[in-house]
Amino acid sequence: MPSTQTKSGHSALHHLRRDFSADPRLLRISLIAVVIGGCGTLAAFALLALIHLFTNLFFFQVWSFTARSPAEHHLGAWVILLPIIGGLIVGLIARFGSEKIRGHGIPEAIEAILFGKSKMSAKVAILKPLSSGIVIGSGGPFGAEGPIIMTGGAIGSLIAQHFHLTSAERKTLLVAGATAGMTAIFGTPIAAVLLAVELLLFELRPRSLLPVIVACTVAGFTRPLLLDSGPLFPLQTADVGIVTMFSCVIAGICGGALSAFMSTALYKIEDIFHKLPIHWMWWPAIGGIAVGIGGYFEPRALGVGYDVIGDLLNNHLALQVALSLLLVKAIIWMLALGSGTSGGVLAPLLIIGAGLGTVLGPLLPGGDAHLWPLVCMAAVLAGVLGAPLTAAVFAFGLTHDANALLPLLLTSGVAYGFTVLTMRRSIMTEKIARRGFHIYREYGVDPLERQHVEEIQSSVVSSIPSHLSIGDTLTLYFGADQKYRSYPVIDAEQRLLGMIDRASISMHTGTDATKPILTLLNAADPQHPLIVALPGETCRIAAARMATHHVERLPVVSDLQEKRLIGIISRSDLIKTYQSFFDDEQKRERLLNS
Repeated sequence: MPSTQTKSGHSALHHLRRDFSADPRLLRISLIAVVIGGCGTLAAFALLALIHLFTNLFFFQVWSFTARSPAEHHLGAWVILLPIIGGLIVGLIARFGSEKIRGHGIPEAIEAILFGKSKMSAKVAILKPLSSGIVIGSGGPFGAEGPIIMTGGAIGSLIAQHFHLTSAERKTLLVAGATAGMTAIFGTPIAAVLLAVELLLFELRPRSLLPVIVACTVAGFTRPLLLDSGPLFPLQTADVGIVTMFSCVIAGICGGALSAFMSTALYKIEDIFHKLPIHWMWWPAIGGIAVGIGGYFEPRALGVGYDVIGDLLNNHLALQVALSLLLVKAIIWMLALGSGTSGGVLAPLLIIGAGLGTVLGPLLPGGDAHLWPLVCMAAVLAGVLGAPLTAAVFAFGLTHDANALLPLLLTSGVAYGFTVLTMRRSIMTEKIARRGFHIYREYGVDPLERQHVEEIQSSVVSSIPSHLSIGDTLTLYFGADQKYRSYPVIDAEQRLLGMIDRASISMHTGTDATKPILTLLNAADPQHPLIVALPGETCRIAAARMATHHVERLPVVSDLQEKRLIGIISRSDLIKTYQSFFDDEQKRERLLNS
């Protein structure tokens, strides 16, 4: 058979290969993402308005959308009842509305992406922000980011469902909506894109990355039209020195340890709730009891607490106050979230992490006093989410403190490493694993994508001439010495006419054995296309085609017009592509002798 290799050893098709797959549909998906980005800003505005409204209704008994802290209330011990009432209302909404509103949003979004074909309902898009507004407005110690990720994702999914799209394209638009909402809430578009890469997309391809970037930037540009512009917590720390590096390692270890403890404790608490002899509808109200009691003794632990984050970052709170706030916030957050109520995790983690930094600050040399609440905030976030780049860039986006970038990256990386080495799963994947779905969060370039069909195909092909009789075909190719399950049938010009196997011949038992084998191919369904591979296609495409059509061998043709047979590829050929992967991962060798 003619070879597809040139004299220099390079493929004759190398000029056709690309760094990335190019699909014109990418432009269409990106245009839809523009709309989704704008919708994400509207959804964020509506969610924050609901939180402000319910905060005013519960704590101040006024109809107002003005942002106020629950800590300013004058209800005394009656404040204990508010989170209970809020939890009861949300339990009823979840029971009779949609159970999918329970939880903090990100695991639910991941589950919809990986196991639900990225389909979300309009009911979730409406009930999630409503329930979260009630919970947070009644004092729940949560943030708006989890609900907006779920709400924005639902909006992206709903818009996608109005078009003829693949599941992968719906996933892209779901994630675009989720991250656009996060951008609008926090004003951190780069961190939102990184969150998509590290937590939601499970791939790094132009087909998904570009629409997400488009949606996040649109949300970033439209955010000032409805919400405050600029960083939420502007901060400027001093330049750092070499001593700061060692302190960042210590802070990262402490942040990782706290992350691991809270993640483990959270699901222990959830297990306790599952053992209660009452319906889960009542659990949020029970969790609300702990929130109410904690909020009575530490009022600033109630609600979103953005003002608390600002005070911690600027060292406006005394050490004893910060320690008390850290303990109460962590306890009521774990109890409330473990009860299955609706709320986000990022804002509570920011408060807990910043509180840790305030406590550690006097003990860590190097860096100014404002640095440690910031880096510990990122460390706790990185450890809980398992997303160090998101955590570091998110903290930078909230403060615009360029001097802190290096300490943020190191501390987040150390905390991430700590939790990877000590925990099997993160808070984001544990809930999904308990439902029977395992998620492996590492991904790289598939060896099947690094090689092309022409590199592993067999160029010497055992083929059947189309004029050969059925009887001779059975004797020569499907007798006692049969080597392959199927064979390509070719004409005199080496053009592929089809594939034949013993089952194909058995289907036509009784056919005159003296007739040419071409007779059986002509008797096949004329609408059934030839299943072939092209030399320039990746092995991944060939493997997917084999799996889809349940075949073990694919003929390789020069092009789809002439269909000249130039080779054949089998499943065993595809497996060989993993040899280099095995060598890279498992083969240890010393290349330099001492």
